[in-house]
Amino acid sequence: MPPPPVGLDGIAAGHAPDGEPFHEPVSTGQVEPGGPAEHGRTILLTPASQIRMRPVAWTWTNRIPSGALTVIPGREGIGKSLTLAWLTAQITQGTLPGRHHGTPRPVIYAATEDSWSQTIGPRLYAAGADLDMVYRVDVQHDGGFDALTLPRDCTALGREISRLGVALLAADPLLSLIHSGIDTHRDRDLRTALEPLVNMADRTGCAVVGLAHFNKSASPDALNLITGSRAFSAVARAVIAIARDDEAGDGSCVMSQAKNNLGPLDLPSLRYVVESVEIPTDEGPAFVGKLTITGESDRSVGDILGEGAGAEGDDRSERDDAAAWLRDWLTEQGGEATRADVLKAARAEGIAERTLRRAKTRAGVTTTRQGFPARTLWQLTVRDDQPAARPVRPHSGQSGHVPEAGRTGRTVAPLAGQTELPHAP
Repeated sequence: MPPPPVGLDGIAAGHAPDGEPFHEPVSTGQVEPGGPAEHGRTILLTPASQIRMRPVAWTWTNRIPSGALTVIPGREGIGKSLTLAWLTAQITQGTLPGRHHGTPRPVIYAATEDSWSQTIGPRLYAAGADLDMVYRVDVQHDGGFDALTLPRDCTALGREISRLGVALLAADPLLSLIHSGIDTHRDRDLRTALEPLVNMADRTGCAVVGLAHFNKSASPDALNLITGSRAFSAVARAVIAIARDDEAGDGSCVMSQAKNNLGPLDLPSLRYVVESVEIPTDEGPAFVGKLTITGESDRSVGDILGEGAGAEGDDRSERDDAAAWLRDWLTEQGGEATRADVLKAARAEGIAERTLRRAKTRAGVTTTRQGFPARTLWQLTVRDDQPAARPVRPHSGQSGHVPEAGRTGRTVAPLAGQTELPHAP
């Protein structure tokens, strides 16, 4: 007996995305005297007992759910697009912790703001993506080509996602996919575009991750800063906010889980840096930004945004004093101490834990976990006589040269079986 069809074809044949048959809705048979239906619409009721329960599937464990919308918001110039390129690389290589780990899967990459040949392609190449598994999406219409538009193209897009087994639809930015006739600042209007997208994701099991910009407001709540209607964050099941940590001497940024309807919210924040790397093309070398996650961060995006909004519990002078004390105390301890010992000593000096955590990066202190059972060590890595590292700013890396502040001398070698970066029109 042949296996049941999957994806949208399976749905049309009466099967759920996992191949099991759908239970038909049960009509109550109760109709108004005026006729069996109004405007061609009939109410159908299904007992909850006939709906199969299943656990949440994660494209990125506990951070990005499969079959749902995730939004990644942040200000300009902090590596949002590089984050999406990193995520794409992880999925096409099968290295992202989650349901597809060990199994490379295709990605559809919808991007309209940057050049594919000069920016997006090189960015994906530098991130380590399998370019044979990354698909640019265009729409053929009346003999020409158009950009993907929501909600008009959701059904056709869903068919292609099912046909290829796509694990991720990457939208850079999400706003660019919305039909120009939809007012993205009106909640009801925006939902007419986002809800069909979410329904398509649910049917196919594909994760949808879209980038969004912060507005110019000051708030510690990342959800309140997303440009446009509140529907962007309301419809999304997860939001991963990113922000630059100006207190970090290395110019690093932080990503934090700002919303997680389907999983835990108290996930550790992650710290990343952006560096410039050189990649080969058939017209000479090109330089492009590459994102590298360096580990967990004690400071969250909420902490960083709160400082900018004046919502922090301690002022800058208190944080500076705490950083100076922490440097001196760790120096006396030989450069490192357990977290418990640091907090105990700080309390004895009247320094609040919140203040100390914010002072840690300014003091040049990093954390590591060692031993069994594991314990957290605070280690002093920057002396007072050392100059602060020059931050590397994300840049488009249009081929030719790279700004001095971004030059690292690193070269990304061609991927196996590939001698040059393919060109896209």
